[in-house]
Amino acid sequence: MFSSLRHFQWKQALPDSIFWVTATLILTLFYGPGLPDYWFGFTLVLLVMPINIFYYYVVVKYLLPRFLYKRKYTWLTLSILCTGLIAALLFRLNEILLLYPLISKAYTKAGWSLSYNIHDPFIRQLTDPIHIVNAIEQSNIIVWIGLGITFFRMWFERRQAAMEAELNLLKAQVHPHFLFNTLNNLYSLTLQNSPQAPSVVLQLSEMLRYMLYECNSASIPLTKEVRIVESYIELEKIRYKERLDLNFNCKGDLSSSQIAPLLLLPLVENAFKHGASRELTQAWINIDLYLKTDKLKFKVSNSIPDKDLPGNEELNERASEKTDGIGLSNIKKRLEILYPSAHRLRVFREEDMFLAILEVDLNKRVEM
Repeated sequence: MFSSLRHFQWKQALPDSIFWVTATLILTLFYGPGLPDYWFGFTLVLLVMPINIFYYYVVVKYLLPRFLYKRKYTWLTLSILCTGLIAALLFRLNEILLLYPLISKAYTKAGWSLSYNIHDPFIRQLTDPIHIVNAIEQSNIIVWIGLGITFFRMWFERRQAAMEAELNLLKAQVHPHFLFNTLNNLYSLTLQNSPQAPSVVLQLSEMLRYMLYECNSASIPLTKEVRIVESYIELEKIRYKERLDLNFNCKGDLSSSQIAPLLLLPLVENAFKHGASRELTQAWINIDLYLKTDKLKFKVSNSIPDKDLPGNEELNERASEKTDGIGLSNIKKRLEILYPSAHRLRVFREEDMFLAILEVDLNKRVEM
């Protein structure tokens, strides 16, 4: 038990203190009208509160780590019942030995009569069924309100931790996917002994530095995310040369907006992977970014390989089967976690065109 208490997280001290102070004030206001004055009611509540606090922290700091976290639910139930009965017994002893004598004295001084006979034998007072039920009720109600808040906080923290772990996994999927595509580009240049290869290596190293270090942040400036998209496009242009017609239009003031990292790049990657890389003739990609009052609209459209061209039929069938590849499925999951009620991603596949439209309210990102 004491080893568990040594691991007390001091960051929880403030909310715990607020809860117990609030509970004390509420009980004072509740019982005060039946007592000579509110100050006397406050004194009585203070005399009872240590039992509630002891009961609460035995459950939270000892029983839950010992049984709940190890999924020993039977032992947890039995131990909480025993602790609750002990707390009720302590509450009843406190009433008999301390509270009732003080109440009797205060009532006598105020000229009031006390319906409870404090001169009954101790055992009779202790075993009175009505007062036992009352002791169980009063020793449990505040504690279980506190436990309910604690369970909710535990659930929320675990949910946040699980979501953060899933986001990290999704980011880890983005990095190798991007690296695989760009290294393929570099490989094709080295096979051609292209003089552009050294500059591509330098540009790629800058992009990887961005992805390894800056993308660890929860959010980044939108201008940086756009720059990484532009760098990726430049690398792809080197590979496709004149075979690709690409237009990138950007409108709006991006300087003050923040976005989750690597949210736009998968859509651009998808356009190259399922469009330009499969097109044997002239391919095209159009990218439009609009920003107004932190409301982002990002449109990416690309040509689809012509079935009638020799060798393209099989490629097109595989593309249609994997329209929602790693990039798109990844971005959908991340959007559901980071912008659950502030995004819309629409995907359209026409006969000769693939279109993805992403709309995000950047102000409504969920903080992890």
